[in-house]
Amino acid sequence: MWETSTRSGGVRVIEMTELQANMALCIAVVSAVYSDVLSRDCEFFPEATARLLIKLRGATISLMGRCPAPNPLLCKRDQMNLFAVFNRDGGTFRTTDMDAYCARAAETFKAAGHEIECHVVSGKDVVSTMEKAASTTGVEGLIAGGGDGTISAAAGIAWKSGLTLGVVPAGTMNLFARSLRLPLDIWQVLDALADATPEKIDIASANGKSFVHQFSAGLHARMVRYRNSMTFASRLGKIRASTRAAIGVMFNPPEFEVEFSTGGKIGHRKVSAISVSNNEFGRDPLMFADSLTGGHLGFYVADPLTPAGVARLTFDIMRGRLKENAAVTAMTATELELHFPRERHDIRCVIDGELLPMDRDVLLKIHAGELTVLVNQPQERVAQERDGSGI
Repeated sequence: MWETSTRSGGVRVIEMTELQANMALCIAVVSAVYSDVLSRDCEFFPEATARLLIKLRGATISLMGRCPAPNPLLCKRDQMNLFAVFNRDGGTFRTTDMDAYCARAAETFKAAGHEIECHVVSGKDVVSTMEKAASTTGVEGLIAGGGDGTISAAAGIAWKSGLTLGVVPAGTMNLFARSLRLPLDIWQVLDALADATPEKIDIASANGKSFVHQFSAGLHARMVRYRNSMTFASRLGKIRASTRAAIGVMFNPPEFEVEFSTGGKIGHRKVSAISVSNNEFGRDPLMFADSLTGGHLGFYVADPLTPAGVARLTFDIMRGRLKENAAVTAMTATELELHFPRERHDIRCVIDGELLPMDRDVLLKIHAGELTVLVNQPQERVAQERDGSGI
């Protein structure tokens, strides 16, 4: 029995023997070539494999057929010229044999039909090396490996240069990779990226600086500042430092004024925290977007908090209930203006995990569908919301 989907969305059931099924497979492959409908799963000639799952009575079998003729149309798929940059100082890569890793990367991508050039560099040379990729003629994709800071920088370069981005998550949190639903193991992700499909997703910016996860001020910025004042040399050490910093902020939460404008609506309030995300956060305690295709920013503000209030906010975040916290107001926007009325010394924000100086006026925008990334699982399509939704 062979089940096929009809154009109307129904299922057509055909009775056939295994021999007839094999004959149907051959006809399907030839028909695909002449109708220009080519298999996504088919690898490059001459190691091409056409796969078709055919349900027989009592069992499901996978019929595998090698490309029988020197006709690359039978196994056509996108081949890319890739430039890989791995930050040897980033997270997991610090304890990885990078020569072996580059060899595995080259083997994996070439087996999938791609061309790849690998570069292992120190943290201070990551951005300049990635910019070299963007200016090199013929390069179509940038594979970036490192922590959230490295990946954020790579996304900005890929966005501005029109390159396709592949993410190797070697950091502590790997939030962007989680939103893309990529494997978080640096070895497994190579296979995933080699067989991945390009997809357009959203990217955001703050005063022109791109970000893929979030812009934040207040609680988060103070916590990162506390953490950066500590010494740590490993991923576990960074987690411990972050925990100590969070406790420090809990007993000394900031309070400041902010004016915001979006969709013709204006607000002015005192807050302890501001967060603007590339699409709304999901319910995971790590606070990352479930989909990056909604075409809007998530905008969150927390009222002035006491130590007990910070503790309650932390508890609600851990339960996946950020929006339900009484101190939090959640909104959405495609463009958002922030103004900080009081001039303060040494004001800081966090953009994708990096502590940076912050202007008193910040313009945040979503750039819907402007970044192309390699993914294995298509992003869930989210309906766009009007500006100011939730105010």
